[in-house]
Amino acid sequence: MLEKLLKWDRDTFVYLNGLGIEDYDLFWATVTNFSTWIPLFILFLILFFLKFPKKEALYMFLTVLGLAIFITLITHITKISVARLRPNNTEEINTLIRILKSPTDYSFFSGHASSSFSITTLIFLFLRKKVKWSVLFFIWPVVFTLSRVYVGVHYPFDILVGMVVGLLSGWLFYWLYQRFIAPYSMSVHP
Repeated sequence: MLEKLLKWDRDTFVYLNGLGIEDYDLFWATVTNFSTWIPLFILFLILFFLKFPKKEALYMFLTVLGLAIFITLITHITKISVARLRPNNTEEINTLIRILKSPTDYSFFSGHASSSFSITTLIFLFLRKKVKWSVLFFIWPVVFTLSRVYVGVHYPFDILVGMVVGLLSGWLFYWLYQRFIAPYSMSVHP
């Protein structure tokens, strides 16, 4: 069963990666970098301070930072424990695929997927009643994680598991915020 799943994952990756078009390489290589998204992070921070009292906005920001640290640690520990080679480092397929990035660490699960989906989920839950278009925030993690297949560094299963871990972590930190932090801030927002 596991072998069939891994074969599907490998074959699906090779197929999807092969759909890449050289004319779009620069776009996807740019999209896959965290630094490209700094303006979005600044927007999130501005929205916190525009939509909530300063103290509450600060607590929300600190909760997002705590989540970022948590998700980075859990992703790193999992990658080391599982030790799955990235597609670009796997000899049986790396000559068949397009490789735009060449990280040397492990693949499972995607840190791009877990971090972007966790942060977006938490920010969405904080802002969904204050910003009508906040569901659009999820464009970021979708594009960000798709880029990982395009640039040749993650299998689809790495991304799917990273996405699930991210969504659950975002919900967990929102629950922790509501349970332990919100009751002690000046104004409470369910």
